[in-house]
This record gives sequence, structure tokens and C-alpha cells, in this order.
Amino acid sequence: MPKQARLTKRTVKDSDYRALAEFRYHIQGYLDFSDQAAKAASLEPKQYQLLLAIKGLPEDVKPTIGVLAERLHIRHNSTVELVNRAEANKLVERTRSGSCVFVRLTKQGQRVLARAVQERLEQLHIAGPSLVNALQQLNSNQTSKRKKK
Repeated sequence: MPKQARLTKRTVKDSDYRALAEFRYHIQGYLDFSDQAAKAASLEPKQYQLLLAIKGLPEDVKPTIGVLAERLHIRHNSTVELVNRAEANKLVERTRSGSCVFVRLTKQGQRVLARAVQERLEQLHIAGPSLVNALQQLNSNQTSKRKKK
């Protein structure tokens, strides 16, 4: 039986709801801060996410439209439009190799991303302990359920 199927058959306790709600609350707060910081830097939040996805890819993964769509959890066509806007803002540029389109950051895109990431890292330093505590609570709830079985 898959692990996920086993989890759904367990009794969910009030502490699980509280821990999950707390975790989601802190993640959403961080994401809201991130979106506001992007807007303050004259970036669409999705453009920031695109730049971060490109820069943050594992070394062995090429930044194709398909890969970026998957990383951003958006459709291929939406990714193309996002890249179009970022390219118009001189944040990224495309290159083709056969049928593949690769996207890379421009020097301007790298500068904008570096500034934006610095702010987010500072905020994460503040919000991090709350996120960690909420995640640990979720984990301890699951661990104690497994031990009881």
C-alpha cells in the first residue's frame, strides 16, 4: 500500500489541524512578503519566481521552457508569455538549439535577482524559526502516530 494511502486512514487530531494551519500561515506570510518585495522592486512576483527558478536549477538541468514550466507549476504557454515579458524587460534572453529553447539570465536579470534574493533571505532569517517550529510540530505529530501503531 502506498505511504500516502496509509496516511489518509489515520485519525486526524486537532493538533494536526493546528500544526498544519500554523505551518501554512507562516509560509503564506513569507510568500506574501516575497510578492510585495517583488512589486516594490518593479518586478511581477512571477517574474521573480522565473528568475529564481533559472538561477536555482541544479547544475545538470538545462533551463528550457518545459523545465521552467514544471518548476513554476504553470503551463507551457504561460511560461512562454512570462519569458516574453521578462525578455522585454531585459531580464532574460533565449537561445535555441534545434527544437529546444533555453532561457538564461542577462546581467541585468542577475543584478535584479541578487537584490531581490538578499531581501528575501533577510526576511527568511526572521520568519525561519517560526516555519521550522511549525514543521517540527507537524513532524512530531506524524512521528508519534507511527510509534503508536
